[in-house]
Amino acid sequence: MSDEAMSTNPNKLGLLRLLTCGSVDDGKSTLIGRLLYDSQGIYEDQLSSLTADSKKMGTQGGELDLALLVDGLQSEREQGITIDVAYRYFSTPKRKFIIADTPGHEQYTRNMATGASNSDFAIILIDASKGVQTQTRRHSFICSLLGIKQVIVAVNKMDTVGYKQDVYKGIQQDYLKLAGSLDIPDIRFVPISALLGDNVVHPSKQMPWFRGSTLLHYIETTVPQAHESNEFRFPVQRVSRPDSDFRGFEGSIVSGAVKVGDTIRVLPAGTISSVRSITTFDGELDQAVAPQAVTITLNDEVAVNRGDMLAHKDDLPRVASRVRAKLVWMHEQPLQPRNEYRVHFITKATRGMVAGLHHRIDVNTMTEQSVSTLGLNEIGLVDLQLVEPVPFDKYADNKHSGSFILIDKVSNTTVAAGMVEEALPDTGAQRAGETSQEVVWHAAAVGSQERALRYEHKPCMLWYTGLSGSGKSTIANAVDRLLFERGCRTYVLDGDNLRHGLNKDLGFSDSDRVENIRRVSEMGRLFVDAGLIVSAALISPFAEERARAKTLVGADQFIEVFIDTPIEVCEQRDPKGLYAKARAGDIPNFTGISSPYEAPAKPDVHVHTDKVNVTEAAQQIIDYLFRRRIIA
Repeated sequence: MSDEAMSTNPNKLGLLRLLTCGSVDDGKSTLIGRLLYDSQGIYEDQLSSLTADSKKMGTQGGELDLALLVDGLQSEREQGITIDVAYRYFSTPKRKFIIADTPGHEQYTRNMATGASNSDFAIILIDASKGVQTQTRRHSFICSLLGIKQVIVAVNKMDTVGYKQDVYKGIQQDYLKLAGSLDIPDIRFVPISALLGDNVVHPSKQMPWFRGSTLLHYIETTVPQAHESNEFRFPVQRVSRPDSDFRGFEGSIVSGAVKVGDTIRVLPAGTISSVRSITTFDGELDQAVAPQAVTITLNDEVAVNRGDMLAHKDDLPRVASRVRAKLVWMHEQPLQPRNEYRVHFITKATRGMVAGLHHRIDVNTMTEQSVSTLGLNEIGLVDLQLVEPVPFDKYADNKHSGSFILIDKVSNTTVAAGMVEEALPDTGAQRAGETSQEVVWHAAAVGSQERALRYEHKPCMLWYTGLSGSGKSTIANAVDRLLFERGCRTYVLDGDNLRHGLNKDLGFSDSDRVENIRRVSEMGRLFVDAGLIVSAALISPFAEERARAKTLVGADQFIEVFIDTPIEVCEQRDPKGLYAKARAGDIPNFTGISSPYEAPAKPDVHVHTDKVNVTEAAQQIIDYLFRRRIIA
């Protein structure tokens, strides 16, 4: 297509998301400012403000300091560096761009990784007077790691080396040696001076030996390599239930497309349904594609919760509780293997730990080194152990569903970004809903609604939580007796009873408590599916695990009952003598003494046992079941 034809079709090539990166003070902000200025992408009021700011800062001796166009933070201007990621939109007659100016300092590598994760194309700057630096190597490796396949290496500040061709060629050869170990198939080189404008927008008269194109010409004409997945992935962000007649699942399609009538699976459970409707703010659609934000309804009453993923029935992600991943550590405090972190896969929030650290990758030599931890900005290959199965793809196949972050539980700080390499099949990793024997969840011949009609009550799980000795089991059995006498199908899962059999291999550490609750939740879900009103009486001290149980069973069928008894009363009762032993140090990790109990913030039923007796407490719960129309 000719330039004239392109100018009449400015959107022909589409929006290009690109970033500038490289070592500190390589001129990234100045380059973006030069692109904006020479391509006439600055408005008059911006130019007036830039002129005034340049005189005030005095960094260019009275001339325009183009870096100030993107260095917007006061601390950035004072120090003359970039700290945050600065996004700027600009366009030429041929194309539209969103360009990210990312910081070069090592302590802000996390910001560079953020910019790279949202980009299709990278401009890596190298100071001609310094050559390839450690941060150049690190940023190049992160670009490769995050799936950027096209890079322009801009050798900047050529004016400081007298525009010498041999300097440029030497840096080009050094970078090509580095590139041999990176997965970046399309690399181009341009010698530039961002400060003076050489080869940025207009060809340089100072470098007649360079026969390539200007940097702007490259980014105007490049066609990004398609690496977006076509597989439908819809992570559920919110369950919308404005009334009893509507239940929709809100979120953004991160890849692929979906249309009304498509057969889908809900992951990680693997249950099958079909799409009834697709709704947006503007109305209903027959089909939706990434990255649209939509509300999807299904034709069946299946359990779907925040963090679940919808995918086409025969085009599924992996589901596993262990993954192997590349990890970029982004915090001053080093990685603590086997320390528990919060883990986020798009909308799915769970917990996990680094169970194994295979090696660290030296960004200077690209060699693998055996280490026991990862420090700030270091990159390694790890095995991540999660507390539950999670749906995901390989990052190389889908960067949205194949990435995750680790969050410190205490400071709530993001400490690492991960890219999934593979699931670990030796621990049960599988395609969602399948194993080598194609094991899937089979819908029962008798549905839950049929059972509810036959039993004349709705199924649910009553989850009794409270301190040891609070009266959970006593009240749960009192409620069970009242329900049984009404003809309801019921059962009580008592925590102590379960530890005699199903959970006898578990202790009382935090991780064992998590597994204990997971098993009870799984069993409770089956009882609910069978149409029963099932009660679980467990201490279940952690709010996050109770929330996870609610998600597993289904929010509509999970009832949290807080048996609120002061610890002094529990100690006075102490039917098993446990509190005395815990006080003496004979029982470690005892809830309320040496291990915390996180009281429910908003339980469905709040029973104050210091104010009511067992009969009154049981009736309070029965009354709630009437109000919820579980029983009639």
